[in-house]
Amino acid sequence: NLQRAILRRAVLVGANLRNADLRKADLTHADLRDADLQGAELKGIELWLTHYNDHTRWPEGFVPPPEAIRIEE
Repeated sequence: NLQRAILRRAVLVGANLRNADLRKADLTHADLRDADLQGAELKGIELWLTHYNDHTRWPEGFVPPPEAIRIEE
């Protein structure tokens, strides 16, 4: 349970966050490249300038907001 967690600038490269409860968590400037967030609860999550790549796995139907930055590798 990571509800309302402050994970600003956290390096979560390759992290297994499957089924994590990240509601209202702050991941501003976090690095989610290669992270697995499948099944995670992301309602109200803050992804301002958060980095992700094509290998980041999001919950089904989730589309990263435009303020998140896709890194091409």
